[in-house]
Amino acid sequence: MLDSKKYRNELEKDPDNPCLVSIYTIPQVAIGQRAILCCTPLGNILWDCITYIDDETVKRIQDLGGIAAIVISHPHYYSTCLHWTEAFNCKVYLSADDEEWVMRRGPQQEMWREPSLQLLPGDGDPSYFEFMAVKTGGHFPGSSVLWWKRTNKLLVADTITVVPSGLYHIDRPPNTVSFTFMWSYPNFIPLHPDEIHNIWKAIKDLDFEDTHGAFLGRDTRGNSKRRVLDSAKIIIKAMGHPTHAIHHEKH
Repeated sequence: MLDSKKYRNELEKDPDNPCLVSIYTIPQVAIGQRAILCCTPLGNILWDCITYIDDETVKRIQDLGGIAAIVISHPHYYSTCLHWTEAFNCKVYLSADDEEWVMRRGPQQEMWREPSLQLLPGDGDPSYFEFMAVKTGGHFPGSSVLWWKRTNKLLVADTITVVPSGLYHIDRPPNTVSFTFMWSYPNFIPLHPDEIHNIWKAIKDLDFEDTHGAFLGRDTRGNSKRRVLDSAKIIIKAMGHPTHAIHHEKH
């Protein structure tokens, strides 16, 4: 890819929060997902990974403060993560539940086994953390989301997928979803209702207003936690489970 001279990475700051930076490749590579750089005074976290990396990308990210750690939501985005760790001298955190999918190994990899992983603790306050990765399961056994505590943001990759109808808020008909929950996206195979419920139970105690998905522009802003649960209930009811336990859950 480097030899072709045809690819480059774009870094695009979020219009509402310039500390959230989408990184994506032009022209598109494979499915065209983005990585998201979360910039903080305590250090920067890279959420998910893309394949292409070059000297210009490294320089631009270093100018923003570099990368303290990489966290990857699920195996589809493992990509060239070890190249990124070598470029930025950082660790990459992968779920131990998905270890069988690791094709290349290196000392920079950390396999985390707990239900959650706290990152970037605050100075002088052992109880504070800036980020927390949370395992939800579903798409993969170790599929995860990243909660940016201070900003009330949840980075969801395609563990919880923002759908086109989630991008508008005007004249929404009843039973319009903002998110979906799939086992296989190319084959349109949904998760079992219990798996969807487990995703909600994993995130129900997190406070978040916005979500940021795997692809550029797939963002929801405001009331996103309520919309995740509403979407889960709508989907499970449509699957023929109107009495499923998720319908007793509250926002």
